[in-house]
Amino acid sequence: MTGVDWLLGKYQGLAGRSTNEVLQLYSAHGQQQKLQRGSVVTHLHEAIKRLKQDMKSLRSFALELSKDFQRQCKAYLYQALTAVQEIQLQNEAMQMFQIKAFDLEQSLQEVTERYEKEKQKRRVLHNSLVELRGNIRVHCRIRPSLPFDNADEHSISQDRQRNFSEKVAYAIDDETVLVKCSRPGHASINKTFQFERVYSAFESQDTVFADVAPLLTSLLDGYNVCIMAYGQTGSGKTYTMLGPQLEENFAFALEDESELGIIPRATQEVFRLISEKPPGSYWVEVSVVEVYNNEIFDLLAKDSCGKVFGVKRDVVTTREGKSNVPLLTYETVENASEFLHLVIRGLQLRVRHPTLVHAHSSRSHLVVTLTITTIVSGDSLGTSWEDEQINQRLNKEFSCTYPQKARENRSTSSSRASSPAQLEATEKPKQVKTRLQLVDLAGSECVGMSGVTGAALRETSFINRSLSALADVLGAIAEQRSHVPYRNSKLTHLLQDSVGGDAKLLLMLCISPDQKYLTESLQSLGFGTRARQVQRGQIKKKNLPVQSKAK
Repeated sequence: MTGVDWLLGKYQGLAGRSTNEVLQLYSAHGQQQKLQRGSVVTHLHEAIKRLKQDMKSLRSFALELSKDFQRQCKAYLYQALTAVQEIQLQNEAMQMFQIKAFDLEQSLQEVTERYEKEKQKRRVLHNSLVELRGNIRVHCRIRPSLPFDNADEHSISQDRQRNFSEKVAYAIDDETVLVKCSRPGHASINKTFQFERVYSAFESQDTVFADVAPLLTSLLDGYNVCIMAYGQTGSGKTYTMLGPQLEENFAFALEDESELGIIPRATQEVFRLISEKPPGSYWVEVSVVEVYNNEIFDLLAKDSCGKVFGVKRDVVTTREGKSNVPLLTYETVENASEFLHLVIRGLQLRVRHPTLVHAHSSRSHLVVTLTITTIVSGDSLGTSWEDEQINQRLNKEFSCTYPQKARENRSTSSSRASSPAQLEATEKPKQVKTRLQLVDLAGSECVGMSGVTGAALRETSFINRSLSALADVLGAIAEQRSHVPYRNSKLTHLLQDSVGGDAKLLLMLCISPDQKYLTESLQSLGFGTRARQVQRGQIKKKNLPVQSKAK
């Protein structure tokens, strides 16, 4: 309803009234409306005034906010620029550091390479010196700790058990053994032992054989070779020489060739080297003997029915001063498999006995011999190409120092070469025998630790006496005595040629790392140190064909 309609309604309601009343009512109504409009205007004016004040406040706040924002932006921008500069400086410093690190790494690599080269040169020179002096090469292998080391310690205190299982023997580098010697109430003393090669507990059979293999080349160059494992019982000699064996039939675990020991690997290498030679110029014979209770037993001998059994043999000295075992069985083999079959057959007869130290302790010394016979034509006797080069170099140095004597020597050698008797002798073929002896010595024992009694105690006595006899022989050779007591033991008598200087001899020391075996380990290391000092004179070489430089 509009205002007019309302007024019309109002007037219609007042129609019955007088004119004055109507005018008065109309005038009152107009004044009321005027008052209402004035009130509204007043309220609007106040609202506008407040809005203007709020706008002014908001403008001031916005200005302050803008100024503060600008200040903060400048501050953050400065911080960002500073951080960027610091990052750039750090990047430059990092690049400089990387350049220096790269230079240092290259320098270290160069120094390491030079060190390795010098080390190899020194080792070559040392080996040459060993060759000239006839020294015994001594390698040392530290076995890892094994479960049976703690098998008998259940009855002792925990503190003593911890002391027993503490490792005291370490390989500092590939030529040095460190042994921590300690006793209750005494200060610990460190002892070091130097050898041609030292193997830590983590080095594999492959690594060990890699240092042995060069000797086998010497075997086909005309030199006898002997590799001998020495150490206390349970120190890893048989594992090093043969590899892991099954307890029931002593067969080699051939499924894992990486675990094979020196004996099977050496045979494989020998036949590999022979395969590179002319067919029919070599053949190989094998003998397997054990020295048990100071008696020699032929482990390949057969009875009338063809059954293998250990036959007692004796060792004699020939008129040439060489040791020999009459009636010893030699089996001809054509490959490594046939050889391993014979060795396994012999191992089945080897005497073993459990002790507190080792459940499968070998009670005898095992000697496996490969005899290589070379057919040499008479006109090809001489020295190898390498020896010819050495002789030429030595003759050159000699001629520079003593020219007159050099000319006399050349004329003498020329006359000898043209001798008719010499030419006639060179026409006849000749057989040259070289020998590879692989020896797994029985372990030295402390009776109180091994706990042996009865027959085993008697075996221990013979083992220790034969090892003492070996030490006496080496001592006599080192002191250059007129008499060397080879015949004090069947072991030393059997190994007379190899130990006495007719073979390149490698002694493989095997030791245990634990405190429990400290005394035995020190004894083995002392034996190796004394053996390393033995000078037997230059090893004699058999006459073999001259090998040309180009192959």
